[in-house]
Formats: sequence, structure tokens, C-alpha cells
Amino acid sequence: MTPEPASPKSIVDWLIDGARSAPLPPDVLTELCERLTAIGFPIWRAVVFVRTLHPQLVGRLFVWTPDKGTVVNEGTFELLERDVFRNSPMAQIKSAATMRRRLADPDCPLDYPILHDLRKQGVTDYVISPFRFTNDQVHFASWATRQPGGFTDAEMAIIESVNAPLARVAEIRAAHRLAGNLLATYVGQNAGARVLAGQIRRGFTEQIHAAIWLSDMRGFTKLADRLAPQALVDLLNRYFDCQVPPITEHGGEVLKFMGDGLLAIFPIGTGSDAAAVCEAALKAALAARAKVAVLEATADDAEAVRFGLALHVGDVLYGNIGSGNRLDFTCIGPAVNLAARLEKLAGTLGRTVLASQEFAGHCREFVPIGNFAVAGFAEEQTVFGLSDEGKQTL
Repeated sequence: MTPEPASPKSIVDWLIDGARSAPLPPDVLTELCERLTAIGFPIWRAVVFVRTLHPQLVGRLFVWTPDKGTVVNEGTFELLERDVFRNSPMAQIKSAATMRRRLADPDCPLDYPILHDLRKQGVTDYVISPFRFTNDQVHFASWATRQPGGFTDAEMAIIESVNAPLARVAEIRAAHRLAGNLLATYVGQNAGARVLAGQIRRGFTEQIHAAIWLSDMRGFTKLADRLAPQALVDLLNRYFDCQVPPITEHGGEVLKFMGDGLLAIFPIGTGSDAAAVCEAALKAALAARAKVAVLEATADDAEAVRFGLALHVGDVLYGNIGSGNRLDFTCIGPAVNLAARLEKLAGTLGRTVLASQEFAGHCREFVPIGNFAVAGFAEEQTVFGLSDEGKQTL
């Protein structure tokens, strides 16, 4: 069968079919603009903005130009408060109406600052259209040309014809990304990817080898009694900000927040160097310890923060555990239990960081501090502490 020649209809059909040849969202806009250019559509710049549900980002801005292709910018929530956004056409796109400004017309109203900039860049016509998703959220796409006289009626018809199917493609891609964002936010990047890939059956677990991080804030109960609820939440957030970035920067994954506690793992894959992974976990621990020390030094007496951390390495069961349709993707096993016991022992011994014999064997920074009976384990455990830490008053 002879392929259909490039035409507005073939472009619309490509979008309706899901833009399958474009695997990533930026690829969709790039290929769309290239297809439009191939049929003589005089596009100079195309912009698509899609809001998202993310704890730090309000949306993603896709900007295509012939020389750079598609560039993606992520907008934080502060964007909504900036004059550059408030005084832009995108802030006004809330209905089904397309807004057009014929900048080639001397009498064209320049009612938005961006229009002055576009005219200086030689733009003769600017069109911004709402993208209405099926949940009634409104996003937008804009089109600009330098063609003398602006877009023709036929070219405006092309814009209108691609807007709806492009919105459907954007919604599908955004929904997939949204699911990934939410899973990464609430269960972790790796666990979220596994869930999204279909590993959601209860009882599905696999045994993995990993360095285990289990930390806890000291004196949290007393802090909770002294602080107002919102002040306590704000303090917890600052406290976790001291730990989560170092963990993720050194290859770890946070699996769970348990009140003031935190469970993370540093997976040791097949062929991985266990010593290198443990050293990375230790670097994360030292960075977190330093950050918590700064937090403590800058806090008032009512918000004094200290923490304890246990590091261990061993096999854990990693997967879905729970009841019915309410599951948790986490890790369990004797190795996790030992880490939990060591973390409690750290408080008793007045130390910030303790390690098991298995973990300390990979890191020369640890020294043995004694053998201790540990609940749930028949034999005493040799416990290790950092050589630069002595007993501290907690």
C-alpha cells in the first residue's frame, strides 16, 4: 500500500492514533512541528504547557523552535505568583476560546508584555488555544509565525484541526507521567516503577541484597508535647530534608516514613560492589549527620533535634504486603529487624550512627564498641560505631 502523502489529514490521523512514533512527550511536539513544516505550515515557534500533580512542580513547558527542537522547562509553584505569568496570555486561558493577536497589524492590541517581545522578534501572528482535558483541566498550546501577513485562514483551520487530538495525546502522556510522579513521591522511584510495570499483586516479593538505613529522631515524643502541630510538621519536614537528599544522591531509595522514622535501602545488584554501595550509604549518613547538626545548632531549645541511625547489609524481601486492595511496597526480613534493633541501641549508647558487623566490614571508618544482646536474635551482636564518635548525651 502506498503511504498517504503528507497532509493536514495525515497529521491529524497520526495524532488520533496516539503519535506512536514519538515515544516521549517532547518527541510528540518535535515530530508534530516537523510534519507541519513538511506540508508548508509556516511555524516559527510552538509552545505546549501541561499542568501536573507534583509536590514541587506546577507543570511542564514544551517549547519548539526550528533551530533547537523541543526544549522542556519545569515550572515550580512560584511561577504562579510571578508577574511574568500573571501578565501573560497563558494565565487567561480558562475557556474554550482561542485568542489571536495579529502582530503584523499596526493596530493590534499589545495587551500582554510577551506580545511586545514577539513583535520585536519578527512574529507576525500569535495564536494561543486552550487544551481542555476530559477532567476539565485547562492547559494550552500556542503557535507563532513570522510569515508576512500572519496565518492564513487555511492555516488557522490546520491549527484548529490538530488542537483536539494533540490535547488527547497530551492527556494520555500526562496521565502516565502523573502516575509515575505520584508513585515515586509516595513509594519511591524504584518501587514506583515496579508498581507501574504491573507488580501489584499481593504477596509478590523478591529477595534482594541491600544496605539498609533505619533512622529515628531522638526525643520526638517530648517535642510533640512542646510544639504546636504545624510547628511539629514543619520541623519534621526540615529534619527529613537533612536525610532524603543525601540518600538519593548516593544511590539510595527512601521506602517509608514512619512518623519520625525513615527506612531506606541501597540495593546491591548482581555484579555490584557491595563495599562501594556501603561506602555510598556511609557518605549519605555522614552528610545527613552534618545537616542535622546544623539544624540543631540553628534551632531554639524547643526545637532541638537529634537523630540516631543504624546501617546494616543483608537480604530483604522486597515487594507487596498488605490486605485486599490496600498494599504497601516495602521490604521486610531479619535484616530489617536487626537494623531496627541497632537504631534503638544507638540511643541507649549515646551514639548517632551504629553499624552491624556485616556493614562495618566494608567500611574502615567503623570500630567495634562491644557485643550486645539484641531482642529477637539468639546470639549477641558485635556492634560498631564511627571512630570520630564517642558517647554523647542525648
